[in-house]
Amino acid sequence: MKRFAFLLAALLAYVGLAFGAVNINSATQEQLESLNGIGPVKAKAIIDYRTANGRFKSLEDIKKVSGIGDATFDKIKGDIALTGTTTVPKAADKPADKPAAAKETTKEKAADTKAKAKEETADVKMKTKEATATTKEKAKEATAATKETVKDATATTKEKAKEATATTKEKAKDVAADTKSDKAQTAKEKADAKKQADKEKADAKKQADKEKADAKKQADKEKADAKKQADKEKADAKKQADKEKADARKKADKEKADAKKKAEQEKADAKKAAEKEKTEAKKDDEKKK
Repeated sequence: MKRFAFLLAALLAYVGLAFGAVNINSATQEQLESLNGIGPVKAKAIIDYRTANGRFKSLEDIKKVSGIGDATFDKIKGDIALTGTTTVPKAADKPADKPAAAKETTKEKAADTKAKAKEETADVKMKTKEATATTKEKAKEATAATKETVKDATATTKEKAKEATATTKEKAKDVAADTKSDKAQTAKEKADAKKQADKEKADAKKQADKEKADAKKQADKEKADAKKQADKEKADAKKQADKEKADARKKADKEKADAKKKAEQEKADAKKAAEKEKTEAKKDDEKKK
């Protein structure tokens, strides 16, 4: 008979080890809390009942504990035993952990959003700097080209004036030579020749002055156009940079708002699940009564 009792006890211990994970007759508060649907309050209630009434004789006896009814028993009956060493099952995500996880997720997303916004702002600043440098370079090239055009026009004008003066002198020299060689030439013809020479010299100077004025006018126009174009490119670059910066800030604010909204939703869901569990526990108590 003793041998049979020993074998029966060994068999029960083996069954407890094979099919049960948490020994409800010896498990600690923390080990009991690892069961699905068992929180700190219910775990303490189990220990208090065990202390007051002794060991549980059957698995269903746990339903005598305040707060544990059929619904809770159905959740844990596959993970509990009356004997054997307690092996804590893999912890499931409890609703109470969700707000902390949601808070951590929100914090990480906010950090990512801030980092992205910082990178986009740096890109905008770099593009603005590059656009400004390009605008300055173009303005510098346009100014240099304008100076070169004015220089060429002035040189051409001087050359033409020099040629006109030389031609006038040559004609005057020829006229003087002709006048000197032709003793029969009258004083009137000599005066006419001098007058004609003076007129051609004046016309040449007038033409040279006109060409010089036209060249300067053209150079001033090209310089003004170059400055206008440079100012426009600079304004466009600034406008584009401001737009990109505004878009980046808007995107960052939206991602931050979305992350916050999601975190609040997860928190609300977790609270709702906790309240549901509390309601179920209350129903179990009322049903047991």
